[in-house]
Amino acid sequence: MTRFGIFVPQGWKMDLAGIADPVEQWEAMTDVAKAADAGSWDSIWLFDHFHTVPEPSENTTFECWTTTAALARDTKRVNIGQMVGCNGYRNPALYAKIASTVDVASHGRLYAGIGAGWYEHEWKAYGYEWPELKDRMGAFREATELIYRMWTEDEVVFNGKYYQVDKPINEPKGVRKPHPSFWIGGGGPNVTLKLVAQYADGANIGGGNPDVIREKVALLKGHCEKVGRDYNEIVKSTGINAFPIDAGDDPRKATEKAMGPQNWEKFSQDNLIGTEDEIANKVEAALEAGADYIIFYTPGVAYDLDLVERMERVAKRFA
Repeated sequence: MTRFGIFVPQGWKMDLAGIADPVEQWEAMTDVAKAADAGSWDSIWLFDHFHTVPEPSENTTFECWTTTAALARDTKRVNIGQMVGCNGYRNPALYAKIASTVDVASHGRLYAGIGAGWYEHEWKAYGYEWPELKDRMGAFREATELIYRMWTEDEVVFNGKYYQVDKPINEPKGVRKPHPSFWIGGGGPNVTLKLVAQYADGANIGGGNPDVIREKVALLKGHCEKVGRDYNEIVKSTGINAFPIDAGDDPRKATEKAMGPQNWEKFSQDNLIGTEDEIANKVEAALEAGADYIIFYTPGVAYDLDLVERMERVAKRFA
C-alpha cells in the first residue's frame, strides 16, 4: 500500500498571503493539520525556510521546528515531518536534541528530515556563512553521521573537520525505535544517496519526475548493495505539486485564490492543475518509476479545506 503525506500551508510559498492576521494564518495552517489528522493521511510536512519564494518578501514564513513541535501537540495520529531540515541552520548536535524532544512530544510520530540546504539569500540574510558546495556537502556528511550517532549511542565523541562534540548527553533519545525516523532529501549521487543508504529511513527524490526517480532509485539500490543495506527498508518518497479541479473548469479561474500574488505562468508551471484522474495518473507514473511514498503540496488549502479531502480521494485510489 502506498502511503501519502501533505504539506500544511506555512507561508513559504506565499500560501498564507491571503490572510492578514498572523494568528488567523497560524490557525489556518493548524486547521489543515487537523483535517489531515482526522483523515487517512500518513503524514503532514513542513519546509525549513525563513523567507518566501519565488522571491523573498515581507510575508509570513513560520519557522519549521517550533511549528513541528506545536503541530505535534495539535494532532494525535498523523506523522509530522520536515522536507527537509536545513543542516546549516542548526548545529547537528542541537538538531539531534531538538528532534529527540519533538519525537517524545509527538509520542513517536516524528519524521526528522535533513538536507544540505540551498537558499543562499536566506543563509546570508540570517547571518549564516554561505560555504562553497564542497564544504556544504562535507558538513552535511558529518552532520548526518553525528545526528545518527546521538540517537543510537551514549557519550559520543566526534572530531570532524566541521563539527566536534565531546560526550553530549541526549536524553531521552526519542520514542520511536530504534531511533526517530530519519529522512534525507536530495538526489546527489556522490554524497546524499550514499548517506541515505547508510543512515536513512526515508529519502525524497525526483520531484515527481518519473525519469529522475528511476535514475535515483537505481543509484540508491547500488549504494545499498555496497554497504549491505536492505534497499526495501528505505522509503522512497517524491513530491507532487497538484491542485484538483473538475473537468471543464477554467484552470486560471479555479485557482485564482490559491495563486495569490504569484503570476499565472509561474504558478501553472510549478503545479499540476488537473482533474483527480489526471493527478492520479501522475502518481501512478511516479510509483511505476520506483517511488513508494507520495507527498502532495496543494496550494490553496489554507483557504479551502475541501482541497485536503479532494487530494485524499486521489490517495485512496492507491490504498
